[in-house]
This record gives sequence, structure tokens and C-alpha cells, in this order.
Amino acid sequence: MFKQLGPTELMIILFIILLLFGAKRMPDMARSLGRSVRILKAETKNDGTKSDEQPKNPEA
Repeated sequence: MFKQLGPTELMIILFIILLLFGAKRMPDMARSLGRSVRILKAETKNDGTKSDEQPKNPEA
């Protein structure tokens, strides 16, 4: 669907983002994105179950 983005296209996209949000808000946005990615990885690793809960065995 999308072709490979080259360095020129990436620079244009980064420049537009910088214009839209400003340089002062960029570190906060990057930090927030990092937290979201960490949470997503943790949730997919746990398969939606909490680590302190034991799986219920219906046969027991």
C-alpha cells in the first residue's frame, strides 16, 4: 500500500510535525508515546491477564 519512505519524505514529515506542535511540546509527546508503547507491549505480553491472578482450572 505505502512505498518505502526515503530520507527526504521523513524530513518533510518531521518538519510539518514540528510546525504543528512546536519545539517545546515535542519532548512531552515523545515521552508519552514511549509510555504508550511500553504499556502496549506489557499488555500483549500478558495476553490481557493480570500477573497476580492464577488461571482457573475448570476440571479441579
